Amino acid sequence: MSFRIGQGYDVHRLAEGETLWLGGVLVPHNKGTVAHSDGDVLIHAICDAMLGALKLRDIGTHFPDTSADFVNIDSKILLRKSYDLVKEKGYEIVNIDSTISAQQPKLKSYIPEMEQCMAAILGLDVGQVSVKATTTEKLGFEGREEGMSVNAVVLLKKTSDE
Repeated sequence: MSFRIGQGYDVHRLAEGETLWLGGVLVPHNKGTVAHSDGDVLIHAICDAMLGALKLRDIGTHFPDTSADFVNIDSKILLRKSYDLVKEKGYEIVNIDSTISAQQPKLKSYIPEMEQCMAAILGLDVGQVSVKATTTEKLGFEGREEGMSVNAVVLLKKTSDE
């Protein structure tokens, strides 16, 4: 059986008057992400991890921020389409592990809903999707609440020939 590992990283600036979507869940906060799409930094990092595992480039290649087709697009759609590309290559997700870096808001209570939402979109068991959150102890752009970042790792396994 063939396995592939992909790593994804994404960053979005935070600003007042914007919405904060994480893992397909609307998180109440006085700031949200600034982006061409809905700015779901968690989903974007996971998409990059999936695509990168199979050398399919990155989310911006498939869904460019220069295209009017993707203005304010729901990132859950991008997650599904990215996974479709993975499945077309004959692979499926074994598991996802991700870490959100943000000083605020506190995300612990939203994590189970994020995991459930993404697992449902991808047709996975919720046990295959892990989301963690950390602060940066008030260091860096995350600590100053100027933005947030996500690191994600995805393990894929070969299920069929391309």
